[in-house]
Amino acid sequence: MSVKNIGRSSGLKGTVCVPGDKSISHRAVMLGSIALGTTEITNFLEGADCLATIGCFRKMGVEIEQRQECILVHGKGLRGLRPPAGILDVGNSGTTTRLISGILCGQDFTSVLSGDASLNSRPMGRIITPLRNMGASVTSVNGNGCAPLKIEPGRIHGIHYESPVASAQVKSAVLLAGLYADNTTSVTEPSLSRNHTELMLQNFGAALSAAMHPDGRATAELAPCTELYGRQIHVPGDISSAAYFIAAGLTVPGSELLLKNVGTNFTRAGFLTVCQNMGARVTRLNETVQGGEARADLLVTPGRLHGTVIEGDLIPSLIDEIPVIAVMAACAEGTTVIRDAAELKVKETDRIATVTENLRAMGACVTPTEDGMIIEGRGGLKGAFIESHMDHRIAMAFAVAALSAEGESRINNSQCVDVSYPAFWETLDMLR
Repeated sequence: MSVKNIGRSSGLKGTVCVPGDKSISHRAVMLGSIALGTTEITNFLEGADCLATIGCFRKMGVEIEQRQECILVHGKGLRGLRPPAGILDVGNSGTTTRLISGILCGQDFTSVLSGDASLNSRPMGRIITPLRNMGASVTSVNGNGCAPLKIEPGRIHGIHYESPVASAQVKSAVLLAGLYADNTTSVTEPSLSRNHTELMLQNFGAALSAAMHPDGRATAELAPCTELYGRQIHVPGDISSAAYFIAAGLTVPGSELLLKNVGTNFTRAGFLTVCQNMGARVTRLNETVQGGEARADLLVTPGRLHGTVIEGDLIPSLIDEIPVIAVMAACAEGTTVIRDAAELKVKETDRIATVTENLRAMGACVTPTEDGMIIEGRGGLKGAFIESHMDHRIAMAFAVAALSAEGESRINNSQCVDVSYPAFWETLDMLR
């Protein structure tokens, strides 16, 4: 157990290069492993979750070199994976679990996925159902709809799946299984979730098309695939990691921060929209696109923030940033309403509950709802003991809150940030 003590800051100044995007790093290793040839990944996120993905594919015979300047994945092709010796350990990574399940459905061997106690209590029914509809044999070993998951060989059929939720993990699991299907696979979701899987599948040579419907629904369609081919992938900085320093730069007086090479893919950049709607000063510089992924440098200076409403199609593009948005809302003027975000309940923690608990501990006025929360922005946060519940996004969000709070705050189990941002505390100390 580790505890981080944080007091009020008089201003954060400097340049930040945030770690590589976690979602893209996962997918680059996965697709590189089942492609022919070598995939070179630069700016890979070497956090615990992405390392769990590397570990799983190494167990299935993929040679993966972790060099100082890049990751080299020597792919085995779509059908070149080998049976693992023992359980595939996914650690605390829901992304690893849900996405790799789609790939494992197309293999000719049995595998078992299992993680830590937190991971093994998170619901997996949302991927089990469509994968079974495709002909896969996926079983919750304990019969509770959670991992451990046992995946046995089966003949995979292409289906059209109407997803009840806008979830990139559900969509990705189905599309990755569709690589092994006997006909076309498509997924329609109520609104467009992050599209990294679609972009990367196209980059690796898959025949995939995407379409938006007039009513806001989105469909991705994948044709049967013979092979994928290794690529060079430069991972942009993770906007979910950048969000903590953007929020700190906006709420701590006297700050000026420049964040370099941040991914600004429109399916992930809802946080920047919220910042704009709250009156924030975030300027995009040096905008480019590589491999279909937009990126930019972001200049951040403090300003007066005001409350806003966050709902609907915006939610899938910022679901991971809601804890730090809630902190911004507590520091803003007026009321912020977050709704349509019931997905928060099935993250590493129930983030509606853990955000409410910790904001109230700091003296904020927050009311939880079934699908979000209502925050009365009035500033005046006070230092408190913050329980992270081993959730990296809770720990980092409340580190931001502590920077503008009166007195000292203590973040319990602060080491959990290693999941997505191993150098978070060092970077924060440097900027102070």
